[in-house]
Amino acid sequence: MSKKKVLVGMSGGIDSSVAVLLLKDEYDVTGVTLKLFDNGDINLDKNKTCCSLSDVEDARSVAFKFDVPFFVYNFGEKFKEYVVDRFNNTYINGDTPNPCIDCNRFIKFDEMLKRAILLEQDYIATGHYAIREYDEKTGRYLLKKAVDSTKDQTYVLYGLTQEQLKRTLFPLGKYTKVEARKMAEENGLVNADKPDSQDICFVPNGKYAEFIENYTGKHFEEGNFIDINGNVLGKHKGIIYYTVGQRKGLGIALGKPAYVVAKDAKNNTVTLGDEKDLYESALIADDVNWISIEDLKEPIKVKAKTRYKHMEQPATISPLDNGKVLVSFDEPQRALTTGQAVVFYDGDIVVGGGRIIKTLKTVADLEI
Repeated sequence: MSKKKVLVGMSGGIDSSVAVLLLKDEYDVTGVTLKLFDNGDINLDKNKTCCSLSDVEDARSVAFKFDVPFFVYNFGEKFKEYVVDRFNNTYINGDTPNPCIDCNRFIKFDEMLKRAILLEQDYIATGHYAIREYDEKTGRYLLKKAVDSTKDQTYVLYGLTQEQLKRTLFPLGKYTKVEARKMAEENGLVNADKPDSQDICFVPNGKYAEFIENYTGKHFEEGNFIDINGNVLGKHKGIIYYTVGQRKGLGIALGKPAYVVAKDAKNNTVTLGDEKDLYESALIADDVNWISIEDLKEPIKVKAKTRYKHMEQPATISPLDNGKVLVSFDEPQRALTTGQAVVFYDGDIVVGGGRIIKTLKTVADLEI
């Protein structure tokens, strides 16, 4: 009986390389590196980020070691459209994006899957730490947290559809990062001691505002810092330089700690307040994708996670008009931020998730 075919996305890092190792005996494996951008196009050093030549060569070396066919696919135009441009526009509109979610949704599990189908591959696979299972009772594919809670990546995978989950393998989901690195070392992989990637791949220095200005060629005008009552406190240097919850680097002295509690792109204002002003009890999400359920028909209790590094918190999710969802937390949450994702969990199972479009001090502030 012939083996099933799987196209493995290889970034040149440890995790995707170990994914090949774990799959190669059971499946007919082909490796592929996705070329997402040319570093020169965005003023980056050629040796930095996941699209560097050294990363491609590391992936090619691992594929050669395991006698796996290897290709490089150029998805640069799609990456620009669905990730970089969305990143820039979200910041410019006063929200805070999560480009890793967009990259997974539109590139790795959409464009890559389309290419795999053209190549008559049965599956795609990545080095993400997550578990995919089929639920016989509901007839739905489930996305579940990885065994290694410190590396779990389900938050950035909530956009996966049933068709994508059906055709996706996550071989690292049941291993810890320590075990993955040990497997890489024991098998003599060239990247066994390679550090984990940090920050956003196309902004490796973390200077988001600088990147946006360089990339778009736009200059963002100064505007007013205001307090929560609308009183002018001073001047900010451009709205893209600030994020909700920020305290350091504000460039203004008020005689006490001040935090960014809101941004208004239309009026070019940044609202400053006390830390207590950062806490809100509810939010509205749209562009919602459901995984463990077909749709939300009535309020249900979940744990909701509003940032990748945050612990999920008890909440109730309720359906609103036009597919939107109201998320009401049991306790007020700090620095809920529009543009970020909110992901819903039932234990280890991802119920679904969406994009935060509005935050609310209380549910009573909801305008029906």
